[in-house]
Amino acid sequence: MPENRAVTYVGPGQVEVRSIDYPKLELANGPGVNPANVGRKCPHGVIVKVIATNICGSDQHMVRGRTTAPVGLVLGHEITGEVVEAGPGVEFIKVGDFVSTPFNIACGRCRMCKEGKTGICLNVNPDRPGSAYGYVDMGGWVGGQAQYEMVPYADFNLLKFPDKDQAMEKILDLTMLSDIFPTGYHGAYTAGVTVGSTVYVAGAGPVGLAAAYASLLMGAAVVVVDDMNTQRLNQARSFGCETVDLRSDASLVDMVDEILGVPEVDSAIDCVGFEAHGHGANAAGEPAVVLNDIMTVAAAGASLGIPGLYVTGDPGAIDEEAKVGSLRVRLGLGWAKSHSFVTGQCPVMKYNHGLMMAILNDRAHIAKAVNATVIPLEKAGDGYRDFDQGVAQKFVLDAHHLLGT
Repeated sequence: MPENRAVTYVGPGQVEVRSIDYPKLELANGPGVNPANVGRKCPHGVIVKVIATNICGSDQHMVRGRTTAPVGLVLGHEITGEVVEAGPGVEFIKVGDFVSTPFNIACGRCRMCKEGKTGICLNVNPDRPGSAYGYVDMGGWVGGQAQYEMVPYADFNLLKFPDKDQAMEKILDLTMLSDIFPTGYHGAYTAGVTVGSTVYVAGAGPVGLAAAYASLLMGAAVVVVDDMNTQRLNQARSFGCETVDLRSDASLVDMVDEILGVPEVDSAIDCVGFEAHGHGANAAGEPAVVLNDIMTVAAAGASLGIPGLYVTGDPGAIDEEAKVGSLRVRLGLGWAKSHSFVTGQCPVMKYNHGLMMAILNDRAHIAKAVNATVIPLEKAGDGYRDFDQGVAQKFVLDAHHLLGT
């Protein structure tokens, strides 16, 4: 079997690239694998040779020690590559196909999947609805920051690119289809962004930048992005966004008013999640602050998209309530303003084909917007460190040195 190297969580702030078993069409026992999933056979699955796999902010939560992820967990859920083996139950995906893998693992058979709610599939995680590769409490499916990956329910899950050569030419854009481009688009879509909208995006990390870019793609008139990081604010401005620096002592409402001439927006999107910090130069952790901010600046009747991650287990939280995901949210404010809230995993398959077509036809250039930066798989530790320090880059791991590293 070919060698299979993978990025592995070894403790708070630490990852290592280690040799792991070459994947089989069966879920073996290992760190984080739900006992009820051990030995689960996947004749409907394929083995993918990973061409590009990305570091995500969701991975960073685990690496910081802010979840209950076990040592030894193989990380990564953003996977693009070539099918090298197909199980006997795979009918339409073929060896040689070049594919994008949604980070959601979905069976295609349950009620949720049939309704298009692939982020909460009922059959892939014995503990709760919804699953993902390489993520804590998601069933134990092995992560995709590796050279080879097993993808179950391949006919349903995989998005096949029409032409491999064309796909390789646009690989830095297409690799964003596994998660952040659909996730950012989902945030904008669920926030009701449309032609002429004014939009507030909390957070200028890769998902926030993707949400801002998607908002402009959908016709927004003005997109205001906040952050406390100068590089990331500059990156948002590079493709036409207005920005708010939350290190300022000015009130958020006043800063929005200065940009728009009114103190509110039509749509607001939370792309930060539970590791949020309050305002000001010396702000401390305040996990509910972004939820309260977007309710504050969103107009009455607005929709709030919340792709930012919130968890039920956070050992590093500021208090006992926050450790189990109980936050001090001003729900009364949202209720009084008749806000609509949409939370949870993005159902990637709802958007990925359309976004692929936009990329292939030069209507979308998401890699430039998020500053996609290729590094070899072996340098994943450097990527995690730099990302944690706030660089305005989206790191793409070159698993087989086919992207120029």
